[in-house]
Amino acid sequence: MTPDRSLPLDGQRILELAARSMFDLFANASEGMLLVDRDARVVWINDQYRRFLPALGFPKEEDFVGHPVSEVVQNTQMDRVIASGKPILIDLLTNRAGTFVVSRIPLRDEAGQVIGALGIVLFDHPETTLQPLIHKFAALQRDLDDARRELATQRRHKYTLASFIGSSPAAAEVKRHARRAATSNSPVLLLGETGTGKELLAHAIHAASSRSGGPLVNVNIAAVPDTLLEAEFFGVAPGAYTGADRKGRDGKFKLADGGTLFLDEIGDMPATLQPKLLRALQEGEIEPLGSNKLVRFDARVIAATSRDLASLVREGKFREDLYYRLNVLPIRVPPLRERRDDIPALVEVLSEDIALRSGAAPFDVTADAMAMLVAQPWRGNTRELRNVLEQAAIRSDSPHLGVDDLTAVLRASGADRIAPPLAPLPRGDRPVDADLRPLAEQVAELERRAIIAAMAKTQGNKVAAAKLLGISRAKLYERLDEMSEFKASA
Repeated sequence: MTPDRSLPLDGQRILELAARSMFDLFANASEGMLLVDRDARVVWINDQYRRFLPALGFPKEEDFVGHPVSEVVQNTQMDRVIASGKPILIDLLTNRAGTFVVSRIPLRDEAGQVIGALGIVLFDHPETTLQPLIHKFAALQRDLDDARRELATQRRHKYTLASFIGSSPAAAEVKRHARRAATSNSPVLLLGETGTGKELLAHAIHAASSRSGGPLVNVNIAAVPDTLLEAEFFGVAPGAYTGADRKGRDGKFKLADGGTLFLDEIGDMPATLQPKLLRALQEGEIEPLGSNKLVRFDARVIAATSRDLASLVREGKFREDLYYRLNVLPIRVPPLRERRDDIPALVEVLSEDIALRSGAAPFDVTADAMAMLVAQPWRGNTRELRNVLEQAAIRSDSPHLGVDDLTAVLRASGADRIAPPLAPLPRGDRPVDADLRPLAEQVAELERRAIIAAMAKTQGNKVAAAKLLGISRAKLYERLDEMSEFKASA
């Protein structure tokens, strides 16, 4: 200890005695002490510390003393104390010998230079009050490890392209465009009705892109009040307005830096905010609310809408320049009624997920019920299909969902049209094992008979028939061209 020259001689003497007394006290009362020199080599240990040597892996004292402390004591901070000259008064040290409460104090010469450090093991016997602290530390460490594992799980990508179920030509086309979009940094515009899987595709494109290691930040524009959207997008400067956070707040653009920003329901973007969004996309910089400084960001934008953006542009409700800025890589996500061949596979995946989430036994759908599902218009697309299956599974006492189970749910949900059971083919035309044919053949037959029925009901009016079937006129014309019954009249 450096003598205090400002004290009288008697005072210095008392201070030196106090220091010596404290050293003797710790040497005798602590669980162990060690001393290191200015090079962080162990130069001395007391009798209490010697009992830790076997657990540390040193049967002989000479194998420990004289060696760098970082080589003989795992997780030590003694070298750090010597380098910084600052003490670490209370710390928890865990190594091969156990977990200890320790104190580390730098030692200085008369000139104030660090000449070594003193390490004191303060850990007491298990019955003392220090033991609960050790248990608490261990519990916190376990909680931290669990939180890290949970965070790692959450950071895994929610969806990939394999999550977009279907092998129909329409589904294959969507996946092809999505894979191509994943190789680019240009904006993507996902177009399609509600419930077709646009958000799933946004996640999948991000997961397949070079930005997959960065964040994916979602903003549902329709769900945020217009007055809050600017702050949500661009952030808020410290003290920008009364009640604002003194530290400020980052907006979604900044949070998505290095990753992807998904703007859902972009068609609902207020006209007043569209110019600022356009500038952000063009310049790659934003101006937080209440700030006069520009902040750079690097985020790839994927936008989605269930509205007709081109019509909104013509009506003056959506900026034309913003539309073209977003519409660089457009991907149309077809409604479920345009990819009916995918419905059986979707039903299988959805039924498994419903059973898993509810904890109930898995269910299946009978052949007649599946044919009925394939024939429905599904205005709400996959979201509506899932809802119908979930309700039917809850209401049914059987693990096999039939036509009656699904009809009851569809009626209760106010479906505008429930596909009626189709009349069976004449016995002479029906193969003995008709129900054992591949499902794709049965679906194609069901579709053919539905078109014939619709054309008969509308007396050949193709526009009315397409509306009745819930498909586009182009899709109806395509199907009619393939059917021999209508080729002569085409």
